[in-house]
Amino acid sequence: MRVTSLLAASAWMTAGALQANLVCARGAALATTTAAATTATSTTQQTPSDTIQSAAQRTLNEIQSNRDAYRKDPSSVRLLVDKYLLPHFDTEYAARLVLGQYWRTANHEQRKRFIDAFYHSLLTQYGSALVDLTPDRLKVFPATVEPSADHATVHTEIKDDHADRIAMNYSMHKTPDGWKVYDVSVDGISYIKSYREDFGAQIQQQGLDSLIAHLEAGDKPAAINKTTGVK
Repeated sequence: MRVTSLLAASAWMTAGALQANLVCARGAALATTTAAATTATSTTQQTPSDTIQSAAQRTLNEIQSNRDAYRKDPSSVRLLVDKYLLPHFDTEYAARLVLGQYWRTANHEQRKRFIDAFYHSLLTQYGSALVDLTPDRLKVFPATVEPSADHATVHTEIKDDHADRIAMNYSMHKTPDGWKVYDVSVDGISYIKSYREDFGAQIQQQGLDSLIAHLEAGDKPAAINKTTGVK
């Protein structure tokens, strides 16, 4: 998750001006706190299906409104992903699952670098694909989740350029900040399981730092083993 904090400060030279500033600051702080609380409450009350539907539709609608510009610069899609999708993905939990046993032996710096590098590598790989995806080609199915459940799967369906339907399912878990995605399966293939197997072979032979370096260099996750000759 990315937390954005805004800090406004000013210096007042007279007692009257200082008092006015304090009153304004209290009012602004109250408004900000209320807005944040309302947003948090709204997020935590969303069902898993609502979370996926809302995040995906906002992203695709914004792409739809200026598709030509995004086609000219696919990297700009990252800003939309950061804004609409990333807040609903538990990137650290997903990274832990992908690295498996190697997460436990990684130090703090290695964990942070891996999360950042893996996330941006995936964005580079899939960002251009989002540019041509339209809202009408995505269908999100309602998920029946018991009130006490802490895990859920949201089933979605995407129509490709040939009108074939691709099943894309989101594995989610409940957190204090609402439902978060930690795995995505496309036609039954889990990205966590796939990358854990590929990365495990790379780490075993060349170490975690080597894997991170390749991701930071822009190598696609699926191509790293081929690049390094790992079998």
